[in-house]
Amino acid sequence: MFKGICFQGKPDARRGRKKIKLATAAAAILLATSTGAFSQGMTQRPVAGSNASADVAAPVAPLSLARAIELALEGNPEVAAATRQFEATEGQVLQGRTRPNPELAYSLEDARSKTRTQSWQLNLPVELGGKRAARTKAAEKSREQAQAQLDELKATVRANVAAAYFDVLTAQERLALARDSVALAKSSTDAVAKRVAAGKVSPVEESKARVAEAGIRVELSQAASEERNALSRLFALLGKIEAPFTALEGKAENIPAVPQLADLQPLISSSPAIVLARIEVDRRKALTDLEQSKRVPDVTVSVGMQRSNETQRNVLLFGVSVPLPVFDRNEGNLLEALKLEDKARDELQVATVRLHSEVAQARERLATIASEIQALQQDVLPGAKSAYDAATIGFENGKFNFLEVLDAQRTYFTAKAQYLKALGEAHRAAADVDRLLGGTTASRLIATQN
Repeated sequence: MFKGICFQGKPDARRGRKKIKLATAAAAILLATSTGAFSQGMTQRPVAGSNASADVAAPVAPLSLARAIELALEGNPEVAAATRQFEATEGQVLQGRTRPNPELAYSLEDARSKTRTQSWQLNLPVELGGKRAARTKAAEKSREQAQAQLDELKATVRANVAAAYFDVLTAQERLALARDSVALAKSSTDAVAKRVAAGKVSPVEESKARVAEAGIRVELSQAASEERNALSRLFALLGKIEAPFTALEGKAENIPAVPQLADLQPLISSSPAIVLARIEVDRRKALTDLEQSKRVPDVTVSVGMQRSNETQRNVLLFGVSVPLPVFDRNEGNLLEALKLEDKARDELQVATVRLHSEVAQARERLATIASEIQALQQDVLPGAKSAYDAATIGFENGKFNFLEVLDAQRTYFTAKAQYLKALGEAHRAAADVDRLLGGTTASRLIATQN
């Protein structure tokens, strides 16, 4: 009896010791977890005056068009290269202002020391005919030409950034439209599947719905790829490899205003292309003056001292040398400079006529696209949306088949895609006007309006 009691009590004691061990282990784990959480909470708690909040990544602000243009002008490699070219022309101006170096000459007559005669002479060239002034003016015109080329490049980059910016906005609208299309196609497929299950329509209708949904999903994939490509083109213009911005400000529906052609014509004379052609004429004229000045020979004035060991006397030397323009009168270089000056004037006339035509064409294209957008907004899109809604309601009530719904849906989304395409073309036409006029006050309002 006693053994039995002892035998039954031993398992209970063992189980009790196991429970105590388990409770102790659980308490230790709980204490360690609470201690770690408490210490972690203490370390993560921001302290006044510390930089703990700096480790938290701040949300990236949306990229505006003005900021995108600023980043492009700062980080575009072509703009940087043109800036270096402009800075290099400062060397031409500096070199053009310099005077010719003097020349130190030494001569020795008779190697015997008793009868040796030594001469030291300083030759100083004196430029005549205005060579230095003509050379400096030609260098300054080259500097102005480099500045005009830089301004023209900046206008082109600004216009390209504006066009790429609105291309991204349009691509994002297309992507949102494709997502809505997929959602509507999915809901339509589900509705057709329910009606097939209820025996109201043929299973063929469900197959057609699923085929249409698959086609719309392909369009969604294409729209997503187009958006990524548009972002890549935009950030390439900004000089960025990765995309630091995830959102853009503005909307693609904010179409630019259509300016009057009479307001744009006076701005052509100050456009980068015309300014560059005009500076080229002035530079060629300066080079012609430089070649003309070279026909006047320069004078070299010589001053020196001669020492004769035989007489033990120093003799002062003074001389003047003038080249005689008998054979070379610089006629060939002057003729070339005159013909190139005439060519520059002809190119100025060509650039003026071409720019008037291009500005008129860009403005006309913008006006045509604006009219198309207005027609799509007022007539096409509301009508297509109303027909699609009516077909959807009629299909749900059993008055229309699914093909009619699918056709109405395709018509509506095709019109919407045409509208987005017209928006992109309008912004590109406005960017062309901005590029041609060089981002002047009037044209800048065309392409940068958000």
